[in-house]
Amino acid sequence: SKAEMRHTCRGTINLATANITVEDSCNFVISNGGAQTYHLKASSEVERQRWVTALELAKAKAVKMLEESDDSGDESVSQTDKTELQSTLRTLSSKVEDLSTCNDLIAKHGTALQRSLSELETLRLPAESTEKIKQVNERATLFRITSNAMINVSPLPGARGGRPRSSPPTALTGRCPQACRDFLMLAQTHSKKWQKSLQHERDQRIRLEETLEQLAKQHNHLERAFRGATVLPAGTAGSGGSAKDPCCPAKGDLSDEDEENEFFDAPENIAALETMGHNPALTLPLLPSRRTGSNISGTSSDISLEEQYKHQVEDTKKEKRTRIPYKPNYSLNLWSIMKNCIGKELSKIPMPVNFNEPLSMLQRLTEDLEYHELLDRAAKCESSLEQLCYVAAFTVSSYSTTVFRTSKPFNPLLGETYELDRLEESGYRSLCEQVSHHPPAAAHHADSKHGWTLRQEIKITSKFRGKYLSIMPLGTIHCVFHASGNHYTWKKVTTTVHNIIVGKLWIDQSGEIEIVNHKTGDKCNLKFVPYSYFSRDVARKVTGEVTDPTGKVHFLLLGTWDEKMDCYKVASGSGDNGAEARQRAHEAEDSRVLLWKRNPLPKYAENMYYFSELALTLNAPESGTAPTDSRRRPDQRLMENGRWDEANAEKQRLEEKQRLSRKRREAEAARATEDGKERAGGAPEPPRPHGAHPVSVPPGTPYDPYKPLWFERKKDPVTQELAHVYRGGYWESKEKQDWTQCPDIF
Repeated sequence: SKAEMRHTCRGTINLATANITVEDSCNFVISNGGAQTYHLKASSEVERQRWVTALELAKAKAVKMLEESDDSGDESVSQTDKTELQSTLRTLSSKVEDLSTCNDLIAKHGTALQRSLSELETLRLPAESTEKIKQVNERATLFRITSNAMINVSPLPGARGGRPRSSPPTALTGRCPQACRDFLMLAQTHSKKWQKSLQHERDQRIRLEETLEQLAKQHNHLERAFRGATVLPAGTAGSGGSAKDPCCPAKGDLSDEDEENEFFDAPENIAALETMGHNPALTLPLLPSRRTGSNISGTSSDISLEEQYKHQVEDTKKEKRTRIPYKPNYSLNLWSIMKNCIGKELSKIPMPVNFNEPLSMLQRLTEDLEYHELLDRAAKCESSLEQLCYVAAFTVSSYSTTVFRTSKPFNPLLGETYELDRLEESGYRSLCEQVSHHPPAAAHHADSKHGWTLRQEIKITSKFRGKYLSIMPLGTIHCVFHASGNHYTWKKVTTTVHNIIVGKLWIDQSGEIEIVNHKTGDKCNLKFVPYSYFSRDVARKVTGEVTDPTGKVHFLLLGTWDEKMDCYKVASGSGDNGAEARQRAHEAEDSRVLLWKRNPLPKYAENMYYFSELALTLNAPESGTAPTDSRRRPDQRLMENGRWDEANAEKQRLEEKQRLSRKRREAEAARATEDGKERAGGAPEPPRPHGAHPVSVPPGTPYDPYKPLWFERKKDPVTQELAHVYRGGYWESKEKQDWTQCPDIF
C-alpha cells in the first residue's frame, strides 16, 4: 500500500512504477524514473528475455495489488480489532437510524400542521383572523422548506437494488440525513485505513523485536559454542569441572530452547575442592541459575560479608591472588534496557551489574600503573628526548587492558577511595578518590621511590550514538621526574564501544595525544589510527614523533596500543623534518628499540572478565584500608562472588543512600548561605556535612556542600587549570589507623 511504500528502505525500486527497458541482446535497465537505476547484464539473450518476462509479469501483479490495496478496505486486521470496529459502526448506524426516524417525524408532523392551517383558511372567519392564519401557514411552509434543505434527505446507496460493498453491518434503508450518511461512510473508510496503518506499525515493531532477540540468542549460542570448543583444556570435556581448574564450570549442552533455566554441572570431586581450600563462592557459577540472573547464594549465603572479607584477608596476606570466581553465564537482552534510555544522559542511567565488571572506575584508573617500570626506566634517562619516548610508551600502555574489556566498571560513590600500596614490591603507592558525582570525576595520585610522581583528574563524558558509545575522558595527566625536574602533561583519547545493540562488542581508540615537556619544550605527537574495514594498515596502529623545541624530529614511534611500541632514532642530517627522515629511520632496522610489550593474559582470562595479572589483585581484600575503599564496597563484592541478584539490590540501596546524603548536604548548604550574614556578626559556623574537610568560609560566601577528604582543588601553575591535587595525610592516617574523618558511604 502507499503507507507501506513510505517506509521502504533506500535503494528499492517499486515494481508497480518501474520502467523496464532493453538495451541490447544481453543488457537491460530497471529504473524508477528518478534517482534509482539498475543496469543488469544476463549471460545470454535467452536468459535476458526470461528475466524481462518475469519482471513484466511481476510488475503487472504489483500494479494489480496496488489498485486492490487502494480500493479495498478489507485488509487483514486482528479479530479483536474487527470486533471493536464492527461494534463502533453498529453504534453509529443505530444513531443514524434514530436521526432518520426523527426526520420522518418532522416531515409527518410538518405536513399535518400545514394541512390543519389550510383547513382553517377555508373557514368563514373575520378578515383579521384569516390574515393571521395565512401568515402562520406561510411560516409553516417556510419552516418545512428550510428543514428539508438543512437535512437534505436523499436515499442511501443500496436502498435501491442491493447493499453496497462497504455498507455498515446494520443495513440502513429508506431515507437518511445526507450529512450523517457521509459521516458514516467516512468513518467506515478511514477507520479501516487507520486500523491497517496501526496494525502495520505493530507488526513492524514485533518483527524488529523478534529479530533483535533472535540475533542476541544466536550471538550467545555461538559465543558459548566457541568457548566450549577452544577454552577447555584437553581431557576435561566430560569431567564436569576438573581438579586442574576447579573454577571452570563444565560446558554442557547449553541449548537456547529452554527459555527459563540453564543448568551447569556441579563438580564431581568435592573432596578435591575441600583439600585445596576452595572458596565456597568459587562454586557459585556451577549452580542452576535463572536466565535473568536469579538469587544465587550457594553455601556462602549464611555468611555475612564482613566475615567473608576477614576470611579472605587472611588468605591474601601471604601472596597475591591469581584468579577470581568465574563470570556466571547469564544472558541479558541489552536492547530491552537501552531502548528505554534513548535521549537520556547516559551517566545517569541506572544499569544492572550484569553489564559491569567487579572493579570500580578508581581501580581502572590505578591500572594505568601496570607498566610502571616504563617510568622507572624514564627516570634513569639522562636525555630528555629519550625520557619522552618512555613516557609516550607508558601513555600508550594504559590502553592495552581495554582491548577485550567490554564490561563497564562500577561508578564510584562520592567520597569512595582506592589505595594500592606496592612500595615494597614495586616501589610505588597510589591513591584515588571520587571527588565529584555529577559530572563524575576522580582524582589520582601516585608516588614512586624511583623518582617520579603521577597525578591526574579525569572526568568521564559519554554519548550514546545508537550503534556505538563514545567515551571521552576530560582532564590532564601530569608526570614529574624529581631528579631532572621534567614536567610532562597529556590528555587521553576517545574510546569507542561498537555494536552496542547487536553483535559482538569491540573497542577502538582514536584521536591524537600531545605530550609536552614544560621544562625543555620537547614534544611528542601520538596518533591513534581509528579502525577501518578498508584500510590495509595494522589494526590499532599508533604512530608518533618526538621533536625538540625547534620542531626537529629525533625519534619516531611505531606500534599498536594493544601489543607493543617501537622506537626508531632519526639520524642527524639535512631534511630530517620531512618524510625523507622518516623513511630513512624505518629502513634503519638496527636503530629500532623495543620500548614496551604487553604482558600475556593469565590462563582462563576469558572466564575472568579478561583481567590482567594486576587487575586480578586489585579487588583482593586487604587489612588496614580506609572504610571508604572500593574493596569494601558490598555490591561489587557480591558481584565478584557471582551473587548478581543480591548485588543489584545492594547497588540500589547504596545509590539511594548517596541521594539522601546529597539532599542533606544541599539543605545544610542552603541554611548556611542564609546564615552568612549572621556568621559575619559573630554567629557560630554551621555544621559541616560528614566527610567535608574543614575550611575557612569568608563572611557572606556560599557554603560549599562537599569537599573531598584527601584532595583539594587548586589552580595548576603549569596548565592554569583548576584540578584536585593530593593534600596529604592518607598514608599517615593509615599508619595510625585513624579513619574518624571518613564518611559512611557503604
